[in-house]
Amino acid sequence: MNDDAARPADALRPGHEPGTAGYRRLLAGLFCIGVATFAQLYSPQGLLPLIAVDQGVTADRAALTISTATLGLALGVIPWSYLGDGAGRRRTMLWSVSLACVCALVAAVVDAFPAVLLARGLEGLMLGGVPALAVAHLNAEVSPRAAAVAAGTYVSGTTLGGLSGRLLAAPVGEALGWRAGVHAVTLLAGICVLLAVWLLPRARCEVRRARGIGAASAALTANLRSPRLWVIYLQAMLTMGGFVAMYNYLGFHLTGPPFGLPVWLTAFVFLAYLAGTWSSPWAGRTAARHARRPVLLAGNGLMIVGALLTLVPHTAAVIVGAVVLTGGFFAAHAVAAGWAGAAAVGGAAQSASLYTLGYYAGSSIFGYLGGTFLHLGGWPATVGMVVGLAATATVLAAVVLPRD
Repeated sequence: MNDDAARPADALRPGHEPGTAGYRRLLAGLFCIGVATFAQLYSPQGLLPLIAVDQGVTADRAALTISTATLGLALGVIPWSYLGDGAGRRRTMLWSVSLACVCALVAAVVDAFPAVLLARGLEGLMLGGVPALAVAHLNAEVSPRAAAVAAGTYVSGTTLGGLSGRLLAAPVGEALGWRAGVHAVTLLAGICVLLAVWLLPRARCEVRRARGIGAASAALTANLRSPRLWVIYLQAMLTMGGFVAMYNYLGFHLTGPPFGLPVWLTAFVFLAYLAGTWSSPWAGRTAARHARRPVLLAGNGLMIVGALLTLVPHTAAVIVGAVVLTGGFFAAHAVAAGWAGAAAVGGAAQSASLYTLGYYAGSSIFGYLGGTFLHLGGWPATVGMVVGLAATATVLAAVVLPRD
């Protein structure tokens, strides 16, 4: 029997409650999966100046190592959600992140830049199983009153994953080459996968179902008929696009005039991710106690303020701006990600997949276009794009989303 399939009696039992051993193991296991996933996905981000020099490409082409991976992830989330429905979400997530580790090793070994991009795209495709299923798995496994807080805790794991991957890759990469930096992050991811295998409890409240493509497609279509859900999915696309663009090119900004910082030192700006580690669970708790929309709007507003602060030509101001932007983004993301499942009119897993599709489509498209703006108008043009995306998301949320 699939270890991820609950018995019929289990399906009637309540989800894990805060304070119980099962709840702690579930959150710890998904935290590890979040670290493994996002450490790999964004590990080249702190290495982009080194990749550009080694491969003889421009900044925006170097950033394709991020965009191809996030595009692969975006394309993979819906197929992985179908697979998770039939094979069990726990098992599917573990296979997903394990296969991604293999692709990451290949990406750091091949020589030609197109081959690197292909391997990165496959890596992203494999990683799609985690964001496609993690929040839906949480919603199925914890009690309804704990769902928002649990989602915030999972998102905090994704922030630490993104941070650890960048902080580990950049110093190792500058000392030994960018490929060694990627290998170091893959090793970290492998350790986290082993911890997740040990920690994650067998599903209690999820009933495995072999859902046909027709039924899953009907669930997707039902979700896409909802204007509220469209706005939530656009929140993901617009804010994530701006967030990734900011971090893709911040290293180029800080290594150039008037800063002139070395690559290994610019990697420490990713410590701003700790703001997201704090703000995401805080946002989940606040939204659970009060309402989602004001927390979402506040997060978007902080993104705008943080982006504008990076225009000040002083290192301290750029760092503060990165902290504010990051805290705001992850607060808004924690709320929107949970809202996508809670507001689903079709399947919750399919709604989470559509949210994730928007999230990583935005990362791929605007993460690349930020380099085009950088080439045409310098850092102020990239910041202008980020502010425009966050402002559009804010207006849409204020007009369409309900006060709940």
